Amino acid sequence: MSATASRPGRSEGATARGAERFARPLLLAFLLAAAVDLAGLLAGLDTVHLVAKPVLMPLLAGYAAVRGGPRLLVVALLFGWGGDVFLLADNDLAFLLGMGSFALGHVCYLTLFGRDRDREGGRDGDRARASLVTAIGYVLVLAVFLVLIWSDLPAELRVPVAGYSVLLTAMAWRAGVLGRYAAAGGALFLLSDALIATGIAEWPRLPAPDFWVMLTYIAAQLLLALGVLGAGAGARARAASPALTP
Repeated sequence: MSATASRPGRSEGATARGAERFARPLLLAFLLAAAVDLAGLLAGLDTVHLVAKPVLMPLLAGYAAVRGGPRLLVVALLFGWGGDVFLLADNDLAFLLGMGSFALGHVCYLTLFGRDRDREGGRDGDRARASLVTAIGYVLVLAVFLVLIWSDLPAELRVPVAGYSVLLTAMAWRAGVLGRYAAAGGALFLLSDALIATGIAEWPRLPAPDFWVMLTYIAAQLLLALGVLGAGAGARARAASPALTP
């Protein structure tokens, strides 16, 4: 009876190890596609960008899946893919659809970050104070940015951009519960979308602006994924370790 009962566990473990064999190739493929996309943007090769950009998030989502990442992480990355595809079209409707797809991805991330806090059972006073200081900083940055850019945005985009910015800022702040990787990813996502917004507002931009948008965006999604995967691995290690008794 005991031998029979142990077989499913061994089978599941073998399946997981077999899937993880694809993790490194998928991550390398993602990094290669990112390098190709960024090089294409620097060289002004629009066709390269059109081909490389849509494969980025599916590759990263595949990497997260074979690493045993939570479904919400995979879904968040696929919503990012939807946003990437919509933003390839240069019109207001596509922009709104892309922003909506990214917003759904941020909801997935926020849900993941909330689950992590529940697993931790709350935070100590030092972490809570640090989180409050970070929250105040993000609120101030958001408020100043919206005040400065508001009049330069097209009237029909002002409310959607403001609503999306609030959601994105909340995601960037809450990402800190998963550690430095995720926190950096959230901050870079905020920076990437701020660069997009300044382009819509026709503010002065850096040379090769699309390169900087994609560089910060790619790094953001990768760091968020690594943060979630790292937190999941840590939780599994703690669950597997025997409880210490006094």
